Amino acid sequence: MEFRTKVDLPVGVPPIHHSDILMLWGSCFVENIGKLFSDYKFQCDINPFGILYNPYSIAKALSNVLTKKKFDETNLRKDQDVWYSMMHHGSFSSSDKGECLGKINGRLQNAINLFPQVRWMIFTWGTAWVYEWKETGEVVGNCHKLPSHCFTRRLLSVDEIVETYTKLIKEMMILNPQVHFLFTVSPIRHVKDGMHGNQVSKSVLLLAAQQLVEKFPCCFYFPSYEIMIDELRDYRFYAEDMLHPSQLAIDYMWECVGKVFFPPSTITFLNEWEKLKKGINHRPFDVNSNQYQRFLSQILLRIELLKEKFPYLDVQKEIEICRDRLKK
Repeated sequence: MEFRTKVDLPVGVPPIHHSDILMLWGSCFVENIGKLFSDYKFQCDINPFGILYNPYSIAKALSNVLTKKKFDETNLRKDQDVWYSMMHHGSFSSSDKGECLGKINGRLQNAINLFPQVRWMIFTWGTAWVYEWKETGEVVGNCHKLPSHCFTRRLLSVDEIVETYTKLIKEMMILNPQVHFLFTVSPIRHVKDGMHGNQVSKSVLLLAAQQLVEKFPCCFYFPSYEIMIDELRDYRFYAEDMLHPSQLAIDYMWECVGKVFFPPSTITFLNEWEKLKKGINHRPFDVNSNQYQRFLSQILLRIELLKEKFPYLDVQKEIEICRDRLKK
């Protein structure tokens, strides 16, 4: 007997090879999935502007990459001795203006350098509700806990999103014809919008994604929202706040991503890397025993052989861990 409704996964989509370069944009859900891509040594840039929730701010941030924008003091605000950008997550903020701009432009330049090689552009939209800064009328990426009277809150329309991304996709295809676009809607409910407001918002996002997938052969959709809401509807799949997915749910979502996008060669690499990760994380009672030292030497050799086979791998951290544990 089947005790849950299974979500049909997409078929016939282009594969994500382990050597592909990815760029991920969006809500905190993309941070969770992005971490797994990173942990398994995919080449990826995750949220160059920090977490962004609405499609318009994501598109605006990506446009800054395409135009090779450089932020300066005029793009910052200062409140209570803290410098910040209304386009960026609070992790970029600093009491030092130079440090704030350094973090912003450093991440931006990395994205600019990487974009021509990106094979997959992955978007996770969280909400269609946006906040416009009353002083300028501009949609902000982050409100930085400023008073609500500073903003006008409104719901993006399906047409607005589709029009914005239609223009953006065409621009990106000219600059990088090999790029694919993967859209997904975050399964995390935005309760601040109210339960009904959240559903209305998600509906707008789902309709916009559907129109873009129908419009462009290079666009695809992954049903993360549907998997969480329909397949993993039990609260044991949620974190303590009852809103965010638990690690179990994230791991299941990752498994679904693999079923849809990972070819056999990628699966083979992931399985090999999983074994190496377990070996590195294993800590015996006696770290100086000859047996453990031989084990470490074997792990180090396997990592170095893997690096020779896949030169793009960034495994310096793992190599240093093994070398530090080996007897001097």
